[in-house]
Amino acid sequence: MIAGYRITKEEALQLTEIEGEENILLLCERADRIRQECCGNVVDLCSIVNVKSGNCSENCSFCSQSVHHQGKDSPIYGLKTREEILEYAKAADEAGATRFCLVSQGRGIKYNSPKNSEFEEILATVKQIIAETNVKPCCALGEITIEQAQALKEAGVTRYNHNLESSENFYDRIVTTHTWQDRVDTVKNLKAVGIQACTGGIMGMGESWTDRIDLALSLRELEVESVPINFLNPREGTPLGEQIKLTPLEAVKAIAIFRFILPTQILRYAGGREAVLGEWQKQGLKSGINAMLIGNYLTTLGQSPEQDHAMLTELGLEGGETPVK
Repeated sequence: MIAGYRITKEEALQLTEIEGEENILLLCERADRIRQECCGNVVDLCSIVNVKSGNCSENCSFCSQSVHHQGKDSPIYGLKTREEILEYAKAADEAGATRFCLVSQGRGIKYNSPKNSEFEEILATVKQIIAETNVKPCCALGEITIEQAQALKEAGVTRYNHNLESSENFYDRIVTTHTWQDRVDTVKNLKAVGIQACTGGIMGMGESWTDRIDLALSLRELEVESVPINFLNPREGTPLGEQIKLTPLEAVKAIAIFRFILPTQILRYAGGREAVLGEWQKQGLKSGINAMLIGNYLTTLGQSPEQDHAMLTELGLEGGETPVK
C-alpha cells in the first residue's frame, strides 16, 4: 500500500473477516503505519456550524432535521445572520480549528427560488470570514450546479462537504427523496471547478461490510480529498432512532479498512465518535484517522476542544491542517 499498491475489493472484503480484539488491533496497527507513511502526524482540525436548521424537505432516515420525521428537541430556525456566523467562526479560530464549515439543511441551493437571496448572503459571509479570521471557510449547502460551485470558489471556498452517506446499493433504504447519483453529480461539479470534496458516509445504519467497502471504493474512484467518517448516534423520533450503535471495536475496524483503501486521503473523525467510541477515541487516532471535527455537531454536542487537543498531545500528534496528497 505504501509503495502505491491499490487494494482490491476482494482483498478489502478479506480484511472484514478479521475477528477478535487482538487481531483487529493488529489490523489497526498496520493501518496506522499507512497513515504515518502517507499522511504524517498532523491531524486536520475543522469546526462546523448549523447555519439553517429543521424543516428539511428530504427524508434521510438518520437525520433529526427532516420535516418527515422531526427529531425530538431538534432546533428549527432560518439562516443565521452574518454576524452570528462570524462569531462562531472566531470561536472556531480560537479553539485551534484551521477550517470552518457552514452547514445548511435542505436538498440544495440549486433548488432555491430565484428570489431567494440566501446563497448571495452565504457568499458574502464567506468573504467576511476570510477577512476577519484565520480559518478557511468551507460549505455544506446540499446539491449545487457548476455555476454555483464556481461562485463559491471565487468567494474563497476551497473545500465543500457533500457526503455519499452509504453505498449506492444501500442508499434507497435510508433516503428516497433524492438518489445516490444526485450526490455523486454534485461531487463531480465541485471537482470540475477545483474545489476539494469532503465526502464520506455514516457507519452503523444497518449496512453490510460489503456496503462499507463499496462506499470506500466509490470515494477512491471519485478522488475525494477528505473523507468524514460518521458513526450513527441514533436520534429519537427518526426512523433509525432504535438502531443499535456499533461497538467501538467494529468502529475502529472500519476506520482501519478505510485507511487501507484510501491511504493518502484525509480520514476525518466526524459525528458520533464520542457516543460510539467513548474511551476508544484514542484508538481511532491510532487506526488511520488523521483529521477530526472539534466542538459541537449540527444537532448534538461534542466534547470540548480542550479535551481533543489533550488527546492529540498525549498521542504525540499535532493539530493543524493536513496537506492534500
